[in-house]
Amino acid sequence: MTQQTPQAPTQTQAQPELTGVRNFRDVGGVVTGDGRRVRYGRLYRSGHLAHATEEDAAHLASLGLHTIFDFRNASDIKLEGPDVTLPGVRNVNMPLSDPAEGAEFWGTVRDGDLDALRAALGGGKAAWRMKRAYRSLILERTRDHARLLDFLIEERSVPALLHCAAGKDRAGTSIAVVLLALGVKRSEIEADYMLSNEAHRRYRIHRGRNAAGLATPEVVELLNPLFEARPEYLATAFDAMEEGWGSTDRYLAEGLGLTDERRELLCALLLEDDSR
Repeated sequence: MTQQTPQAPTQTQAQPELTGVRNFRDVGGVVTGDGRRVRYGRLYRSGHLAHATEEDAAHLASLGLHTIFDFRNASDIKLEGPDVTLPGVRNVNMPLSDPAEGAEFWGTVRDGDLDALRAALGGGKAAWRMKRAYRSLILERTRDHARLLDFLIEERSVPALLHCAAGKDRAGTSIAVVLLALGVKRSEIEADYMLSNEAHRRYRIHRGRNAAGLATPEVVELLNPLFEARPEYLATAFDAMEEGWGSTDRYLAEGLGLTDERRELLCALLLEDDSR
């Protein structure tokens, strides 16, 4: 596999804002519990790459990526389009949601009138659905997250870019799992997760031509819980780890098969050399 030399930003360099790719960022710089940092140029996260401009694609190609992990399902890809193809980069589609389960709901989100949105999202239903999704991402996608770690550790699939549609939920949970495996504290994981709320990172919501417009304050209020990063959502994922395995450490060891040796290999791949 041919790769270009990565051009990773240093800790003080600003990261570029891509035009057609939302929520893109280098996870480098996140601090672990023992004071080390995630290396720049090794782990990236973003929304989907289907609308990448030529300039976006050129920047992504300059990163020396080994593998792009796409957590979207078939319905997402049909709606948004496939990822841009980058020379010498492997694309791995690893769906973390069932398209059939959410088809009717997301159809309402895109095309439903105000009454339909009220029925589907009002009264706290939207936030409840998001918490349920985060819980499922841990309890029902254990094998997928174990497979992700296998790719990173066994196949040295770095530098890696992890993305879903918005880069917030499926990608956010997967990044959280990787950071947890690296020994990053929950507060640091949450801080990275919450960056998805910055205005220039937010997912662009597209509503149908005949649907209620986004400018309507009530529509915005109804939709916001679906497209915001909220601490309670991520907390639900951590709670699910403890519910299913008793602790986050046991989740990593028993659920994902992360032995001490494999964790050391992961740290060697993704963390700065602590001897510096």
